[in-house]
Amino acid sequence: MLRSLFRAAVVLFTLGLALPALAVDTYTKTRHPIVLVHGLLGFDSLLGIYDYFYGLPGELRSGGAKVYVASVSASNFSEVRGEQLIRYLDQLRATYGHSKFNLIGHSHGGPTVRYVASVRPDLVASMTSIGSPHTGSKVADALSTVAPPGSWLEATLAGFVNATSAFIQFLSGGSNPQNALGALASLNSAGSAAFNSRHPQGKPTSACGQGAAVVNGVRYYSMGGTSVLTNVFDASDALMGAGSLFFGWEQNDGLVGQCSSHWGVVLRDNYPWNHLDEVNQVFGLRGLFSSSPASVYRGHANRLKNAGL
Repeated sequence: MLRSLFRAAVVLFTLGLALPALAVDTYTKTRHPIVLVHGLLGFDSLLGIYDYFYGLPGELRSGGAKVYVASVSASNFSEVRGEQLIRYLDQLRATYGHSKFNLIGHSHGGPTVRYVASVRPDLVASMTSIGSPHTGSKVADALSTVAPPGSWLEATLAGFVNATSAFIQFLSGGSNPQNALGALASLNSAGSAAFNSRHPQGKPTSACGQGAAVVNGVRYYSMGGTSVLTNVFDASDALMGAGSLFFGWEQNDGLVGQCSSHWGVVLRDNYPWNHLDEVNQVFGLRGLFSSSPASVYRGHANRLKNAGL
């Protein structure tokens, strides 16, 4: 009797040790790696200690995802940034044997990944934009008006942004060229319209509607926020509040209008986030009862996983 009880205890103890090992989190384990792409004045990581996608790569990896964070020009034309991203993806494919990638771009990262999906669909399984100005940003339009082409003010602002971009690249260990005027030309309404005519895949069929879900074998998704002042302790909210003044009554995240964020399948366009909350900045500060960016990114990775991507 005692021997039987001892054996049962050993079995239960062994199972207790084995079950945690078996309970591996695979919630975000997509078939293809996820590549995160930053927006204007963005970076992969500053000095290797502060991420643009604050805390999000780790959250995705904790569920089994293979995650890479790209570094492209902090400011430049969408096409130039896209070509830089293509070189990075080709390098990853040659080094690790990946066939395709799930690209997730924030802000100017949206048009950047769209460019790659347009010209190199062989590299892309899915494209997701978050808070991206696909039809342009009214803030960029205002800057184009206040500092007209060829003016001293335009040259001054461009010099400042180029210097800031170069410093960001230095801190992140990058060496990509910077072009503030190229970024402005890509992000205003006129430049966005021209870009969309060259790369229309996933373009909404109406002004504030949705676009095709799949084009050339690439899945298209988008999401965005419509809140501005979300946390009194977040110093960046003042910048978002200033940007929102250019939108009048249009819902926006401080830099991008609600409808401008639409591309492909619109997952949600009214998260209670401002433009920086969309990447869990600054230091994860956001509205008290707002959705967790980490949970949303994990949920989307699970969506990609379930779609076989």
